[in-house]
Amino acid sequence: MHIRSLLLVAIVLATACGGASSSAPTATAKPTPTPEPTVSVADSSLGKILIAASNKMTLYTYARDTADTSNCYDQCATNWPAFTITGEPVAGAGITGKLALAARKDGQKQLTWNSKPLYFYNKDTKPGDVLGQNVGTVWFVVTNP
Repeated sequence: MHIRSLLLVAIVLATACGGASSSAPTATAKPTPTPEPTVSVADSSLGKILIAASNKMTLYTYARDTADTSNCYDQCATNWPAFTITGEPVAGAGITGKLALAARKDGQKQLTWNSKPLYFYNKDTKPGDVLGQNVGTVWFVVTNP
């Protein structure tokens, strides 16, 4: 009698839980959203240049930097703010070169292009401005060949 009771309980449970013939609901696959670019290419008076995708402002390199190392801090960083991001960089269409991140002294991650740290110029006030080109013969717009 005991086996019969166990069998009855098993049948009731299987039926209540959907049993073996019931299939589990399938999860609908959601497409992975394409990440927004971090850097884009724009036309300028200097030709094709790299810009920050979020604000469309021109990006610069500093000749006194070394590979993956910024040498622009204090007053320099006030005039030439580092392009820092969280997360991984995403290249927009047409970007040539490699985007990566380099650690700054304050722990922030600065975007680099071909190992060169990237910056904005505080005198550029609107997209398309390239006022920082050749400032002090050490600051240069990043051109994208």
